[in-house]
Amino acid sequence: MRLKSALWVQALLRRTSVDGLFGAVLKSGAEDAGAVFVVINHLNGSYTLLEPPPGPAYDEAYERRFVVLKQNLTSNDITQRIEKELCFDTDQWFVEIEDKNGLAGLKPEIA
Repeated sequence: MRLKSALWVQALLRRTSVDGLFGAVLKSGAEDAGAVFVVINHLNGSYTLLEPPPGPAYDEAYERRFVVLKQNLTSNDITQRIEKELCFDTDQWFVEIEDKNGLAGLKPEIA
């Protein structure tokens, strides 16, 4: 059984908080099955965007999967990407996490 997107996002934000990181929902999506995008703010003016992979969004252990879409993006790049994605599907979630040293504990694949 898969976690609903809203519950998964809440758990992600809770875990990042416990790890001493700050995270926030930029845009709420469909509670049950909205795709989740994670924006990593490296606190130096650069961002990394993680998105659901093509195909199944879960692996064999029902862990949510991500791919690194792009690295070294600017705040403007992120805003444009969010607007573009929301034109395609308004049910998507966008979560930003501040982590200057990594990817907030997520282990994405490289696209």
